[in-house]
Amino acid sequence: MGVKKKKETQVTSLTVCHQDLETLRSLADVEGKNLASLLLHCVQLTDGVSQIHYVKQIVPLLEKANKNGKCDPTIRSCLDILAGIYLSLNLKNPLKKVLASSLNDLPEFFLTEATQSFTSRLQEELNTTTDLYSYRKVIDNISSCMENFDLGRSSVNNLLENVLHYLQKSLIEISEENRKLAGNHIVQTQLMNDLLVGIRVSVMVVQKVQGFQRLHLKSSPTWQSMCGLLSIFTKFLSDDDLLQTIQSTSGLAVILFIKAMFHPPEKIPYLISSLLLRSVDHTSIPEWLLNCCRSLCCSDVSQSALLFLCQGTLTMLDWQDGRMGPSGEALLLDTVRVLFTLSSQIKESTLEMFLSRILASWTNSAIQVLESSSPRLKDCLNGNSDVVRRLLEYVYTHWEHPLDALRHQTKIIFRNILQMHQLALEESGSDLAADGFIFQLTESLLRLEWHSKGKYTCLGCLVDYIGIEHILALAKTIPSQILEVMGDQSLVPYASDLLETMFKNHKSRLKSQAVDSTWIDKWHETWVSPLLFILCEGNLDQKSYVIDYYLPKLLNCNPESLSYMVKILQTSADAKTGSYDSRGALGALMACLRTARAHGHLQSATDAWRDLVSSARIKQGLIHQHCQVRIDTLGLLCESNRSTEIVSTEEMECIQFFITYNLNSQSPGVRQQICSLLKKLFCRIQESSQVLYKLEQSKSKHEPENELTRQHPSVSLQQYKNFMSSICNSLFEALFPGSSYPTRFSALTILGSIAEVFPVPEGRVQTVYQLSHDIDVGRFQTLMECLTGTFEEVKILAFDLLMKLPKTFVQFQDSEKLQGLFQAALELSTSTKPYDCVTASYLLNFLIWQNALPSSLSYLKTQRVACGDGDKSAALVESNTLIVIKCLLENLEEEVSRAENSLLQAAASFPMYGRVHCITGALRKLALNSLQLVSEWRPVVEKLLVTSYRLSAVVSPVIQSSSPEGLIPMDTDAESASRLQTILNEIQPRDTNDYFNRAKILKECDSFDLEDLSASVPNIDTSAEIKGKEGKTCDVTAQMVLVCCWRSMKEVALLLGSLCQLLPMRSVPESPDGLLTVEQVKEIGDYFKQHLLQSRHRGAFELAYTGFVKLTEILNRCPNLSLQKLPEEWLWNVLEEIRCSDPSSKLCATRRSAGIPFYIQALLASEPKKGKMDLLKITMKELISLAGPTDDSQSTVPKVHALNILRALFRDTRLGEIIIPYVADGAKAAILGFTSPVWAVRNSSTLLFSTLITRIFGVKRGKDELSKKNRMTGSEFFSRFPELYPFLLKQLETVANTVDSDTGELNHHPSMFLLLLVLGRLYPSPMDGTCSALGMAPFIPFIMRCGCSPAYRSREMAARALVPFVMMDDIPDTIRTLLAKLPNCTDQCFRQNHIHGTLLQVFHLLQAFSDSKYRMNTYFQQELADVTVCTKAKVWLAKRQNPCLVTRAVYIDILFLLTCCFDKPSKDNQPVLEHLGFWEEVRRIILGSELITGFPYTFTVPGLPQYLQSLTKLAIAAVWAVAAQAGEHARDVPISFSQLLESSFPEVRLLTLEALLERFSAAASGLGEKGLPPLLWNTGGTFLMLAMKENHPECLCKILKILHCMDPSEWLPQTERCVHLTPKEFLIWTMDIASNERSEIQSEALRLASKVIAHHMRTCEETRDLVAPNLKQWVQLVLSSCGDHLPTESRLAAAEVLTSTAPFFLTNPHPILGLQDTLALWNCVLTLLQSEEQVIRDAATETVMTAMSQENTCQSTEFAFCRVDASIALDLALAVLCDLLQQWDQLAPGLPVLLGWLLGEGDDLMACVESVHQVEEDYLFEKTEVNFWAETLIFMKYLYKHLFRLLSKSSWCPLSPERLCHLQRTASEQCHLLSQLFRELPPTAEFLKTAEFTRLRVREERALACLRLLAFLEGKEGEDTQFSGLWTPLQQ
Repeated sequence: MGVKKKKETQVTSLTVCHQDLETLRSLADVEGKNLASLLLHCVQLTDGVSQIHYVKQIVPLLEKANKNGKCDPTIRSCLDILAGIYLSLNLKNPLKKVLASSLNDLPEFFLTEATQSFTSRLQEELNTTTDLYSYRKVIDNISSCMENFDLGRSSVNNLLENVLHYLQKSLIEISEENRKLAGNHIVQTQLMNDLLVGIRVSVMVVQKVQGFQRLHLKSSPTWQSMCGLLSIFTKFLSDDDLLQTIQSTSGLAVILFIKAMFHPPEKIPYLISSLLLRSVDHTSIPEWLLNCCRSLCCSDVSQSALLFLCQGTLTMLDWQDGRMGPSGEALLLDTVRVLFTLSSQIKESTLEMFLSRILASWTNSAIQVLESSSPRLKDCLNGNSDVVRRLLEYVYTHWEHPLDALRHQTKIIFRNILQMHQLALEESGSDLAADGFIFQLTESLLRLEWHSKGKYTCLGCLVDYIGIEHILALAKTIPSQILEVMGDQSLVPYASDLLETMFKNHKSRLKSQAVDSTWIDKWHETWVSPLLFILCEGNLDQKSYVIDYYLPKLLNCNPESLSYMVKILQTSADAKTGSYDSRGALGALMACLRTARAHGHLQSATDAWRDLVSSARIKQGLIHQHCQVRIDTLGLLCESNRSTEIVSTEEMECIQFFITYNLNSQSPGVRQQICSLLKKLFCRIQESSQVLYKLEQSKSKHEPENELTRQHPSVSLQQYKNFMSSICNSLFEALFPGSSYPTRFSALTILGSIAEVFPVPEGRVQTVYQLSHDIDVGRFQTLMECLTGTFEEVKILAFDLLMKLPKTFVQFQDSEKLQGLFQAALELSTSTKPYDCVTASYLLNFLIWQNALPSSLSYLKTQRVACGDGDKSAALVESNTLIVIKCLLENLEEEVSRAENSLLQAAASFPMYGRVHCITGALRKLALNSLQLVSEWRPVVEKLLVTSYRLSAVVSPVIQSSSPEGLIPMDTDAESASRLQTILNEIQPRDTNDYFNRAKILKECDSFDLEDLSASVPNIDTSAEIKGKEGKTCDVTAQMVLVCCWRSMKEVALLLGSLCQLLPMRSVPESPDGLLTVEQVKEIGDYFKQHLLQSRHRGAFELAYTGFVKLTEILNRCPNLSLQKLPEEWLWNVLEEIRCSDPSSKLCATRRSAGIPFYIQALLASEPKKGKMDLLKITMKELISLAGPTDDSQSTVPKVHALNILRALFRDTRLGEIIIPYVADGAKAAILGFTSPVWAVRNSSTLLFSTLITRIFGVKRGKDELSKKNRMTGSEFFSRFPELYPFLLKQLETVANTVDSDTGELNHHPSMFLLLLVLGRLYPSPMDGTCSALGMAPFIPFIMRCGCSPAYRSREMAARALVPFVMMDDIPDTIRTLLAKLPNCTDQCFRQNHIHGTLLQVFHLLQAFSDSKYRMNTYFQQELADVTVCTKAKVWLAKRQNPCLVTRAVYIDILFLLTCCFDKPSKDNQPVLEHLGFWEEVRRIILGSELITGFPYTFTVPGLPQYLQSLTKLAIAAVWAVAAQAGEHARDVPISFSQLLESSFPEVRLLTLEALLERFSAAASGLGEKGLPPLLWNTGGTFLMLAMKENHPECLCKILKILHCMDPSEWLPQTERCVHLTPKEFLIWTMDIASNERSEIQSEALRLASKVIAHHMRTCEETRDLVAPNLKQWVQLVLSSCGDHLPTESRLAAAEVLTSTAPFFLTNPHPILGLQDTLALWNCVLTLLQSEEQVIRDAATETVMTAMSQENTCQSTEFAFCRVDASIALDLALAVLCDLLQQWDQLAPGLPVLLGWLLGEGDDLMACVESVHQVEEDYLFEKTEVNFWAETLIFMKYLYKHLFRLLSKSSWCPLSPERLCHLQRTASEQCHLLSQLFRELPPTAEFLKTAEFTRLRVREERALACLRLLAFLEGKEGEDTQFSGLWTPLQQ
């Protein structure tokens, strides 16, 4: 890599005017030693950096002159010229600072002269500069004079009057010019920046110039200028058209000027208070102030002006040590009150940001004042004061704000509150932690949910403040709690920062208190133990985030903890090996070591292995089943904190081993990490090699002994070279035919990194390796073939890699081959397969950049450009690009002409989008702003535009028709184009603005003629026959036409967008530079407008939008005013068209307004964000007024459009926080729109509402619809959207008052659904202020009333919405109140809807209460007992006295919930329910229920299934409760399991079976606390009988699962007694089910049958022989369950079965099955290992791991008893199988089978033959079963390797000659047929017939491999035959 050059600083050289230059020449002395000579030398240089050297010599020279004691005229003139030079330099030029710094050291003797020179020169500038656009330079000069430059400051002091007058004049003129140029963004931006600088300099002058204290003369010019400036600032402060930074700075200036001008100073606080409170007494203030600040002295000061005045007050006044006295304290309190008022009013995000900063600034000022303040102020600012309460309220409502910067300010405010409270406490020595306010604050913060981000920052401040011990005392498990949260990415940074604060604080406190070193054990227990638990047991995300964020911080704090962690993990690594979904201790160990090494806590990896972990462990980690363990182990090898650390031999070996098995990773994240880590390794190799080269050079001189020189540098360098070569060999080998996408992606990315890290050496830099040295013809061809895949990422990587290679590689290609490549590219560019044109584009670009175009294109040659060597390649590329574009354009023009005659012909034979795509691709690779052949490009660009418009005109009628998806314009039945035109007229859009009126007219028609209808709309389903490319007829489907049309539109849009973005523009038509004229840009804009507003196909308008955005971005930055104004004009036009709702308009009223929202989005999103966003404001106002409620029926279509556009704008992330102020109005429009009688309005309102919910509450981050992550506290919600508070309350009240009429009519309130949806997402926070004006209590009664709605869903939603509104402590009281409202059984009149709504509310509140943190305490138990008593009082609702099953079900659910609440905690709780008589009541309900008495109902009764399920759940709970108390002899159970299982209702049986299955599987897996309950002992017979008669599939499935969980020895002997089947017959019955039933039952039956077989195999010989005849059927079952086409469940079952039976059938030393069956089962394992689904591969890997770990196989590989990944498991499985064949002595019969696998005997070669001859399919997107993971040749490579080893080392008996001859013959025939098929393919078949070519290559490799082994068997090849040359294809 070499040493990076430091970027050189550019310094513009200084110059002087001609007159000064002559002066210097005349004054320079002959020796060149005086100042004039020095300056003359200096100004004659052209390099600014050299001039700096001369400038620094000025003062030393003058110091010499100073000794003479006189200032001669030469020096005086030179000082004058220096002043001129200083003022002529640009503000940012380093020379200016150097000059100022030098002149600050000027000898005192020359100061007066120098000051005079500077003053006169500055005065000259002030007097002569009159050009408005030059004012900025003078203002900059004034600024630089004031900035650390004594001479400058003196000059400004001398000219104060002139300077102030100049500033006043310039500000007035610039602001006037800015007003005149409104709308011209570019110039306005510059002018506003000038204004801002002007104000800042005015402030600087007043702050830094002495003498303002003496400013009393009201009539002096200085005073007049000051007054003028003050009035200008006042005007700016209130001018909302200016940038907010200007207003903000003006606020500072106003206060500063008042402070400087107003006397006496003691009254300034009173004056500013009255300004802020808008209570100025006009009689008591001076007239000059009234005249200057009149607008601030009235009562209607704008919010922003007040805000910036507050900022000025806090910034410009002196608050230190309370110097302003009591009036200052009063002002401080007044300021914060004004800020609180503004906080509730301001909603614009930028102003909110200002407000938060100003509030933080206020707290800083308060701290300064409190340090020496009066007791009164301390009372006003302590923790219990009103001000602090409101500040805390502000923190709580804004700590979750979407703006990061605002959240940061809340943290500052909170920290300052703590400091204010400390200062306000009288007793400074008191313990803060014991203080009531702090204690209460800590408790309430700890009570908060952990999903609240603000909780972390505030707790962090508290820890810093009171120490961690107090918090640990309140919440001992807080480290574990925080680590638990770290699975959520959004909370991770907050959680890790808090943990870091805590453990650092804890460490420093423990250390300071400790006597010895035992404190570290306590620290480890608190912080490291929870970490290790998470690393071993936590979920994947949690572990990843903990490792990335928490672990490095912990190790940095205490590096010694590493050995403690490693020691613990080492001991448990063998026990907890992990799995595919768990890292285990090995994973945790690797993660710790990796982090430690990356952060420099380990010296090097070799040390780490030697001291901490063995290399065997490292190897295990590299192939571990869990991907993150593999990544962490690789990270340990690759990452180091020292970039020059030598890579050891062991590391290189491990990396080589890793690459062999880890390239084919399906996870993009894993691939990315692998490539990134290997790149780090290559960088280390490159950088350490530079060190080694230096060492090698110095080796001869001396021999230093250090870590680097353990071996000679040249040895290490050679090792590096060999290692990199072998890595490249592996990577190129991985690009074999048929390799998967992940493999190619990984290999090409890594090769790209190698090419990047080891560049071609330049100059004297040495590089250890060069990729180009390892690339030959074959590898070059391999890279070219990578351009042909269907995945574009692979094409990009291959193309980039080809471009990084030296140009000489093209010499591999002869001219005929190049001609073929070019021809192939042209052919691919008109392919009907969309991905082919992408290949064509890359091929053409490659030929262009490598200057490899065929000679046949010479007729298009361009003129040669005269250029130097440097520009030669650029000119060549430009010339080649032009040739290719001309060629493509010629073809495109011809095809467009043909398409104009027949669009169907075009769609079938030459879809034109590919040509356009290739043109765009060629243009994008070229630097279009520095073209040399401009004159030749212009006609090409013109022709491109014309052809694009023509192409668009051909395809747009389809895209713009009402139903583009099923449209074929039938242009085959008439030759003439006029027929096509007629049809295109017939398919005009039918969904325009008169869409709704049309619908009504249709209704009025009595009848209509079907024939007319079919004539007017082209046929949708028919497909026309057309001659394809090769003259064969093919079907043209509607899909083909549509794809051709929308892709053509897409490519045209992207081309036009690219042209606008990339091509330089011609300001005037005659200008020599630039390619696009203003007119052409306008045409492109009109084109986009037409297509975005009229296209109906989403693909077409979405991509037109992409192109249009590029255009609008250019227009907004364009200096041409007419173009700059275009977006605004277009916006007004489209808004007018929407508003007027003209029936003749072509806007689309369906399809969510199609492209209209995209069009408006593009126009608004490109508006400069730093401006005022006026277009957005006006548009939003207009849209919201259109979307609002109106009585006019004509407004329907505009309303639909407005709602759809609003939805698009609220979804646009680029508008960010700017759009938030409109959310409330949008929500109102959506809720009110939901009540519209027109369906389209309701539909659009729903979509808008859904978008707003996401916008407000964030993207849904979990499965739970109402997850706390997507909710807000009520106070936060209503403080952000205060207008919604009265609106929602009013709407809810209206709904609640009329929701349930006395007449019982169904009163649908559509908006109720939306209201409850919003309210259901709010929740109360313990931090909410009790007396807030925006409290949530008023909503509660209305929500309760909504529970009476006649609509079931509304009652349910009301119940859910009520929960968040009730504080946790108030829930029990609320439940009791609701229960009391329920009727008694004696009441005559009651409504079931009311009962149902109330019960649902009780249920949801009880559920929330039972989930709360109170669960363990006595308060919870007591409250729950009271609720239970109240519930019992209404128990009649659960009995037959209540005729409604729906309400009975909910009541029973409440009872069930109560049983769950009391199920776990303390010892005494079962008696609680017993004591309350609860179980007795439940027993009565069950005994009296239909479960016992039977059902008089049929299924038509409403709520029956729900009632049955609720009742069953309660019955099961009752049974368990009785069983738990009575043990085995549970006599008095209300109902037995057998009764429930015999129910005629499947719902009852299914629930019962699920409950039982849970207990059985827990007992089987050993997770049950006490094993199986006595109640379930000896129940095998019951389940056997149930299995025989069950006909419900789900129930049968559960029964089979239960039998599978039970031990067969318990129930298998009972089969004859219970179901009259012998064990053997039962096995046959199970296998029959597995053969015939549907997949889930099949899988369970297969598992059960396998368990039974395994049981027989384990027991005596007799039973083994009994089932032997049935094993054949079982093997067939397993085989039939492994096919790739089968459901995942079936294949998973097969894998599990193979794992459980592996010791009996796969690895048994004495095989039970025949060899054929055994090998067939092994083949199943190999098939499953190559499945595309990760979960199936992992399950099959378990089989291999089981097979490897048997007594007779554990020596076969080095990875027995290890968790391995599927990619190496395939290799290991074949190793074990070959070893077993030897053990069984079955090599002779087994080898032909394995050779058959190698040859692929099962695959049909004729399919290959047919695929070569058949015509391309016409179906574009036909979905076939494709396995993107399996790689045939990898399997073949492993098989070949193991067979070769087996044959090389074994002394086996020869095979039968017949079998050998048969295989030999088959393989030879295949080779012969394949070579014939290769000859039939076209010359560039790898590009034109990629799939067929690849298939043949794979077949060829298999045949060759088989022939090699057979030749070896016959002894024709020597011992050195190897499998490394496996990829050498036959046809080469």
